[in-house]
Amino acid sequence: MLSAKPWKPDAILRLLMSVFICIFAGALLPCLWHRPGSGGTMAAKIFFPLAAISIGSLAAALVLIGKPWQLETFERRLIAVMILFSVGFFAGAWVERLSGTRTAAAPLGRMMVSTLSFQGVGLIFVVRFLQEHQVSWAEGFGFRNQPRRAVLLGFLIAFVFLPVGWGLQQACGQLMTHLPHFKLHPEEQPAIQALRLSASVWNRFAFGAVAVLLVPFAEEMLFRGILYPAIKQAGFPRLALWGTSLLFAAVHTNVVTFVPLTVLALLLAALYERTNNLLAPIAAHAMFNAMNFASLLAQEYWGV
Repeated sequence: MLSAKPWKPDAILRLLMSVFICIFAGALLPCLWHRPGSGGTMAAKIFFPLAAISIGSLAAALVLIGKPWQLETFERRLIAVMILFSVGFFAGAWVERLSGTRTAAAPLGRMMVSTLSFQGVGLIFVVRFLQEHQVSWAEGFGFRNQPRRAVLLGFLIAFVFLPVGWGLQQACGQLMTHLPHFKLHPEEQPAIQALRLSASVWNRFAFGAVAVLLVPFAEEMLFRGILYPAIKQAGFPRLALWGTSLLFAAVHTNVVTFVPLTVLALLLAALYERTNNLLAPIAAHAMFNAMNFASLLAQEYWGV
């Protein structure tokens, strides 16, 4: 049974807002390496000022979000954050349009920036989140609750689920191509595309390290470690289970993997409930990513 967590609603809100802003900033940063693709001289003149306005506004919003909010100043602080984010968003969207990278292929570098701006920066915000609650990692996520059993159980669940996940993914891909009233076509996953376009062994090693080590740790902290128990303790256990699972699948932005990732997320939440140790879903998630990464390499090198 999952133990109660001391997570404060306002701290969770500020955490999610901070992560969301960093995700948008991560999408903006690669645009700075590209000159305006259209618009001529005027586009070149306004490109970097717009980028400075966007990044400055987003950074100011993060500073406001980072400070604990008091009830008497909550409304003013929230309005200020929304204004700053709106300015940063529209200026950033303009920068992205001028750079001409919206339709460009997603190389490994762009994907790494996106991952670090979400899972990497998100992990930093989790550290601040725990410090604000004056809770250690072990206390907050149950790392001392039979850790060996939790890790082994997580590995076992990953091995059992992997063929099921692959089967669901293939079934979803086939279904999409045969829907009579919808023009849906399975798209190549960003991870597969990034791996295919990267010829460097070092780049592939970095890609694997991020996918197997960073991503599972950060995502389990956010989805299962913080969001799931907070919503459940608020009196909505079904919303906690299904809401966080659907959100987890949605953030990976791929229609073909939506169903298998939703099922995986449901299993990870059940695993956390059973063990009361976040190491269990972290281990399962890491092993699942590791086996998928090994499968991608096998396809790339040996055509398996």
